[in-house]
Amino acid sequence: MSGDGLTWFKSSYSSGEGGECVEVAAASGAVYVRDSKDTSRPVLTVESAAWRAFIESVEL
Repeated sequence: MSGDGLTWFKSSYSSGEGGECVEVAAASGAVYVRDSKDTSRPVLTVESAAWRAFIESVEL
């Protein structure tokens, strides 16, 4: 999936100072991740359960 038709959200950790930034979009059964500075690059697709496990492992 290229990410067309998805609603993208910038990471809450993105400061807007030109560093590494990602955007995510959720859809049925999957979460999509892309580079917010170059949205023409390929989109990473992660199953919802795997994304949830990732988030739980990195929460402060």
